[in-house]
Amino acid sequence: MTTAVTPSAVGQGDLPPLQSRFVDVAGMAWEPSRFPGVETKTLLVDRASGLLTVLMRMAPGARLPDHEHVLIEQTWVIEGRLVDPDGEAQAGSFVWRPAGSRHEAWAPEGAVMLAVFTAPNKFFEADGSVVDFMGQDWETAWGPAVQRTAAAAPEGPPVQR
Repeated sequence: MTTAVTPSAVGQGDLPPLQSRFVDVAGMAWEPSRFPGVETKTLLVDRASGLLTVLMRMAPGARLPDHEHVLIEQTWVIEGRLVDPDGEAQAGSFVWRPAGSRHEAWAPEGAVMLAVFTAPNKFFEADGSVVDFMGQDWETAWGPAVQRTAAAAPEGPPVQR
């Protein structure tokens, strides 16, 4: 049984466990974040595993401050461009980031992206705290899920036959 949900989707709680979940993304409202000029639509969140899929919109000049990708993150840039110290991804481009990578990212002209997080990012605050995108203590909110996911992962490289 899945523990994943689309938080603002209507009627999904009444669906049988294995039925497909169709999400009216255009009908969802953009939700402001704690970062100026950054809004999201949460398409899927699974608190048990840490999996998170969001549509993100960044206004021109908006920034995501110092953060670490705890596990692999994947981003497809739909509009605009996303820049970080390693380079940039323009509309139609895909970028993925390895677990443990850390940086800031910004959208000089604005951007719309689909981002899939194997686990939510850690954001490093000026006071030394480590929080998630919503400002919650990262370890409390996501630590147990990431530990369960890591424990369930197979060890070593895949076996080739």
